[in-house]
Amino acid sequence: MTRKARAPRAATATTVPVAPPGLPAAALARLEVRNLATIRELALDFAGGLSVFTGETGAGKSIIVDALGLLLGARANHDLIRTGESDLLVTGFWTGAEGEEASSSRRLSAGGRGVARLDGEVVSVRELQEWAQRRLTIHWQHSAVTLLSPANQRGLLDRQAPAEAEAYAGAYRAWQEARARLERLRAGERERARQLDLLDFQAREIAEVAPQPGEEEPLRAELDRLANLETIAQAAAGALTLLSDGEENAAGFLAEAVRTLNASARHDETSAQLQRELREALESLQAVAGELRAVAEDGAPDPEELARVEGRLGALGKLRTKYGPALEDVLEFQAQVERELADLNRDEQDAGTLDAEVAALHDAVRRAGDALDAARARRAAPLAAELIGVIRELGMPHARLDFRLHPLPEAALFGTSDVTLLFTANPGEDLAPLSEVASGGELSRVMLAISTVLGAETPAVVFDEVDAGIGGGAALAVAEQLQRLARSRQVFVVTHLAQIAARADHHFKVEKAVEEGRTVSRVRELSPGERLEEIARMLSGHASEAALGHAQELLTAADDIP
Repeated sequence: MTRKARAPRAATATTVPVAPPGLPAAALARLEVRNLATIRELALDFAGGLSVFTGETGAGKSIIVDALGLLLGARANHDLIRTGESDLLVTGFWTGAEGEEASSSRRLSAGGRGVARLDGEVVSVRELQEWAQRRLTIHWQHSAVTLLSPANQRGLLDRQAPAEAEAYAGAYRAWQEARARLERLRAGERERARQLDLLDFQAREIAEVAPQPGEEEPLRAELDRLANLETIAQAAAGALTLLSDGEENAAGFLAEAVRTLNASARHDETSAQLQRELREALESLQAVAGELRAVAEDGAPDPEELARVEGRLGALGKLRTKYGPALEDVLEFQAQVERELADLNRDEQDAGTLDAEVAALHDAVRRAGDALDAARARRAAPLAAELIGVIRELGMPHARLDFRLHPLPEAALFGTSDVTLLFTANPGEDLAPLSEVASGGELSRVMLAISTVLGAETPAVVFDEVDAGIGGGAALAVAEQLQRLARSRQVFVVTHLAQIAARADHHFKVEKAVEEGRTVSRVRELSPGERLEEIARMLSGHASEAALGHAQELLTAADDIP
């Protein structure tokens, strides 16, 4: 039994409810929905095994699938927002591979904006999609048509030969890269020559100046000094007058102070120490005066030095204007030019040998393609036999299925051959492409057979109306296959068939009601007695004694299956 439903949490919630026992790793433990279509608020706890959703036609059973689709990154449809509300919110709580827990959520607003979160952190819808696709697969009501895609039909075999498929992909990629490079060389010789001239000019222009990181600031300071030498010399001459050259100056006063202390220094150590310090001060002052004299005498700038500094700054400024804005940008541009020059020169040198390299890589692609086709062929018959065994159990006793490989005139991204899935459900008819002969119900059952035989690729699988167009013995067979799949996966099924509902480990009913003039859909897990009545309704439209008896028979038969 599930726990009592709680009100939906905020989209930023990261605390996940404790997962029910028996829930597989990375499975869905809880789903919370707010303002989605006719659902106002909903909180459902899930366990492992087979969970079914049933209800009257129009009750909104597929809304659950829509909610899960939003968590899977499905395209935002703002019509799903409940009328009169500003936004909708769907939050899923998941078990982790190591027992840890995780949450994902999707909010859509009526204004057109949306927010996706993982464990409370805002992420892009693509990131949400990539995360969820490792945990959840949805077979929508008409998604079985994906089987009609040649890529998906090839994928059924290539899932059985991952090493060969990966080896082919690597060989093809290397061949295409070399081929594209050769085509660029052949088609762009004139452009390459023009580009070489331009890059060579740019490289020489920067190299001739040879800029050094951080050299502009010292140069600007030197230019400022040279431009103001007269002011500097005048200031130094004034200071020199005060220190040593004036009639009364600091040096003279210090010398007189030293002489004055001669008498006391012979008798007092403190006076002697002070006299020594004054002599040191006088020596320092005289040294400063010497330096000031040199500055004062240097009153005019050296024209050559001034021209050198101005010229260097001008050359650096020109480079910054063309390749900057900063000198660091110029140096980065220089490094990029040198790399491009090396690439172009290497291309030119390699042009003579690239033809042979492309041919050798093409041979490698052919060999890898042959190996991939051989692996596909080895797996085709056994896989077809496994699939047809299940398909025949699903109410198509005369069905036949085969994989056919068709060589391609030229190697393609996916191989040197294509794969077509051939099928017939009727005796006496030739095999034909699945896309041409299978009905919607037949496609759904083929999809179910594939999920059963190959295994779902995610811990949780959703089937929306997989039972469309079938009944009787076929319905029982579909129910058995869903139950078998649920032994290793968490399986959710939206169904109208009592035979499938009777096999469920957990039975949820979707009900629609009118509250305060508004339509509201609610979902709840049924008790054993309610489940019996619901299956009876599914069988006959109402819970008559006969229908209840038949429903009990289905439940009893399901309980007897090991």
